[in-house]
Amino acid sequence: MRPAQLLSVLERELTSAAEGHHTPVMLWGPPGVGKSQMIALVAERHQVPVIDIRLSQMEPSDLRGIPFRVDQHVEWAIPALLPNAERHGEAGILFLDEITSAPPAVSAAAYQLILDRRLGEYQVPTHWAIFAAGNRQGDRGVTYSMPAPLANRFSHFEVDTHLDDWVAWAYAKAIDERVIAFLRFRPELLFDFDPAHNPVAFPSPRSWEFAHRALQKFQNDPQLLQGTLQACVGPAAGIELAAFVASIDQMPDLDAICRGEAVPVPSEIDLQYAIAAALVGKAIRARGSADQATLIGNILVYAGRFPQREMGVMLVSDLHRAIGSDLFEVPAFADWANAIADVMLYN
Repeated sequence: MRPAQLLSVLERELTSAAEGHHTPVMLWGPPGVGKSQMIALVAERHQVPVIDIRLSQMEPSDLRGIPFRVDQHVEWAIPALLPNAERHGEAGILFLDEITSAPPAVSAAAYQLILDRRLGEYQVPTHWAIFAAGNRQGDRGVTYSMPAPLANRFSHFEVDTHLDDWVAWAYAKAIDERVIAFLRFRPELLFDFDPAHNPVAFPSPRSWEFAHRALQKFQNDPQLLQGTLQACVGPAAGIELAAFVASIDQMPDLDAICRGEAVPVPSEIDLQYAIAAALVGKAIRARGSADQATLIGNILVYAGRFPQREMGVMLVSDLHRAIGSDLFEVPAFADWANAIADVMLYN
């Protein structure tokens, strides 16, 4: 399932905890596809805490607690890391990460916690959701086969990569527009992991964020830039991104486009992708300013000039995901939509 759909599922599961309809959710996927970030994003949107328990680093007693004697009875000290309404809040997310990397004894200790929302005398607070994530056995990670009793305690979803969803996230997180443009140009490199070759560095949604950081640190040092990009996303993708970044020096004047000047569209496809990404970035940074509508209108006019109209559609689609309904209030939008009506139905 694509990330945008999974986010909706996770949000509904979180809100349903208070209604008594929550089912623990298990997210499956290869390394670097953003499973943990999706959980963090849901928590951020709903302003609730996340308790992240890495089961692969735990012993069974870390969950169950330790026994102590009270008179003639044995009671258990509840681990402080488990959700507590007084300490952590009435609502939140208990996230069991790396659950497929946990030894079977630890998985067994989690059975009651996941299905019955309790461990001995401990009870998970009512409004807390339980989510888990892990790698598949074919992903060359440290994984154990999930026991059937544990698997039967979850609803299971496999996380797919989806470029449009990643691009929307990247604009929201101010990822370098050159990285966004490159992945629009080479979409198959968003995630390229072959477990048979067991690569150390490889392209993934996570490692492209690392590439963004490398660009900020080394863009003024050409002798180091290519090597640092390769260290993030692998040898082949790093070379391609470095070459792409170097070619962007030939881009036309973006400020002139935003002013509404008649700037020619370059014939090179890679430059067209770079311009489209950069213009979306300009629109995002202009939100709330006095000239926002004018700037967006000029971008829409330029979008209509691309020789391949699909390129303009991509630009405006990304613009819509980035700035929302503000786009529809710009008078030039209706003209652009009418001009490309035979290419797509805008949604």
